Amino acid sequence: MSFERYEELAALVPTETVTHSYVQDITLPQGAGVLALITLDNDLDHTKPTTLGPNTLIEFGRTLEGLKERAARGEISAVAVTGKPYFLVAGADLGTVKSVKSEHLGRLMAELGHEAYDLLADLGVPSFAFVNGVALGGGLEIALAANYRTVSSGASGIGLPEAFIGLVPGWGGVYRLPRLIGPANAVKVMIENPLSNNRSLDGRAAYGLGIADALFEPADFIEQSLLWAARVLSGGEADAIGQRRAELGRYDDAAWTAAVAAGRAFVEARTSNAAPAPGRVLDLLEAGLTWSQKESAAAECTALAELMQTREFHATVYAFLDLVQKRGKRPAGAPDRKLARPVSKVGVVGAGLMASQLALLFARQLKVPVVMTDIDQARVDKGVAYVHAEIEKMLGRKRLSQDAANRTKALVTGSVSKDVFADADFVIEAVFEEMSVKKQVFAEVEAVVSPECILATNTSSLSVAEMAADLVHPERVVGFHFFNPVAAMPLLEVVRAPKTDDTVLATAFVLAKGLKKNAVLVQDAPAFVVNRILGRMFGEITAVFDEGTDAETADNALRPMGLPMTPFRLLALVGLPVGQHVQESLHTAFGDRFHVSANQQKLIDAGVKGLWEKQEDGSETVPSATLDLMERGSSPSTAEEVLLRTQDALADEIGRMLDEGVVAAPQDIDLCMIMGAGWPMHLGGITPYLDRVGASERVLGKTFHQV
Repeated sequence: MSFERYEELAALVPTETVTHSYVQDITLPQGAGVLALITLDNDLDHTKPTTLGPNTLIEFGRTLEGLKERAARGEISAVAVTGKPYFLVAGADLGTVKSVKSEHLGRLMAELGHEAYDLLADLGVPSFAFVNGVALGGGLEIALAANYRTVSSGASGIGLPEAFIGLVPGWGGVYRLPRLIGPANAVKVMIENPLSNNRSLDGRAAYGLGIADALFEPADFIEQSLLWAARVLSGGEADAIGQRRAELGRYDDAAWTAAVAAGRAFVEARTSNAAPAPGRVLDLLEAGLTWSQKESAAAECTALAELMQTREFHATVYAFLDLVQKRGKRPAGAPDRKLARPVSKVGVVGAGLMASQLALLFARQLKVPVVMTDIDQARVDKGVAYVHAEIEKMLGRKRLSQDAANRTKALVTGSVSKDVFADADFVIEAVFEEMSVKKQVFAEVEAVVSPECILATNTSSLSVAEMAADLVHPERVVGFHFFNPVAAMPLLEVVRAPKTDDTVLATAFVLAKGLKKNAVLVQDAPAFVVNRILGRMFGEITAVFDEGTDAETADNALRPMGLPMTPFRLLALVGLPVGQHVQESLHTAFGDRFHVSANQQKLIDAGVKGLWEKQEDGSETVPSATLDLMERGSSPSTAEEVLLRTQDALADEIGRMLDEGVVAAPQDIDLCMIMGAGWPMHLGGITPYLDRVGASERVLGKTFHQV
């Protein structure tokens, strides 16, 4: 077996940062022989993840070839693979994959991975994977190819995210994973998690599903893994491993078919089948029930080669690499972080649901005291109780240790007096979205805090400048707009009012990073970015409905965009009164291009929660009683007309926002919509999408991006 035929592929990336395969022989106890330990390392510091490119895979494959020869000579009794600190491997190098310009080269890339991984699966001696950290995509597939696996309880970022980035788990994962953990759990890892904000597993969750055979603490993870490997080689773990695998991987044909069907329903609900990759994953899974591994590998290679050439994959790579990974981590316009002040105590004004979510986030991520206030003790107690209950849930799911849970609970307290903010460094308000209420709150807080304390508002649409206008120190006020649910949504709109100073702004960006959020600098304009764009979209959809378009057509016309939720369903989720309030604010600010629906107000007045109502059979309809509440016109539109109208409206609004300088560039609009509104990655951002469908040319006479 030789890897020479892949040199053509390797030559494409002469500057690849190679993840090397370093081998160390370790004599195991209990007479278990010599284990050859491969450590995958790119010789960079621990912040630079190891990745897989052609040169890396060729070196890995040749290393395994040499070890197979040594095993045949009786020099070693086992082989194990682990990674540098915090990483096994973070997956394929997407920059390299993006450079693969033909199906021929794409197939070579796919076959190269299979050839290397198949060696690991069949070395002639047992193979182990010690998952010490991030193991994504091809990284996890390395572990799946090994005969046995351990995982660190401190590991995070474990999963198969290929459906999210426009590919399939093409190096054996789609075949091996369901046979290891069962098809339903495999669908969770390969479909549900990737399409849910690219969620991944931690070490404990991976072990619980059966991806790993043993779980060890990070402090002595490699040592414990080696001892465990010695017991496996000595036959001491065989029964336990076999029994556990049989239990967690149990399935029959019906379960396999049901898992695929559930996966397809999930994809339809999340993407309207607008992106090809998730469907291809499920096609491979469905057919894989009766395929041999060799047959599955051939189909995986075909799928990878074809998907690498799709517009959706290249759009996803742009969105993920250029926007989320690069621009998202180096926000345009953010001041020098050296100007930031330390934050050792946080105050939260309010103890409702949003405020409680904020308190939990600050306590968990910053590990500083957080104190909430509200107008009476009952509200305060309810807010603190919510935080404690959420911590208990994390403890029950083993996402926190008992010690960490106790410490986090102790950090969150409450009071009815704002005097508790006297020594706070950062106070954020999350009270009712009414300017007079927020101004009163800030006046009361400023009266008790130090001159250096930063005041932040979580407003979704109100003017930060007006909120700060009557304060002694308006320069200390900054917008800090989170999205709901706070724990899941990665975007933070950091709003600079005209008087906000650089020290305050720098502190806000450093805090955002500490909270593990992606911050985008926006100027103080009504509804900022995400809610303004969504408001324009909601306005168009409610307008065509009010004009006489039926609900089914109006609500589903945007499905070709692959949005995670239809407009009317999203309105019901956020609450019709909230949506109406934002729409009225936008109408006041910008006029008639933001439609305010009188019919929506009638639903609110009648206590109706949303347009759609679920029936006993699971279907959804608009009840006749709901329709009777409203007055609608007689000028219906077709789905195509609604889509075109909405595209043009979005292009118009984004063009205005860029002219106003709300953000620095179209890329910031794209970043906000991806991270704050779940805009699909496969569209590559909202502005490239509007360029592709011709809306920007139709409305603005130019594209947002130069081709």
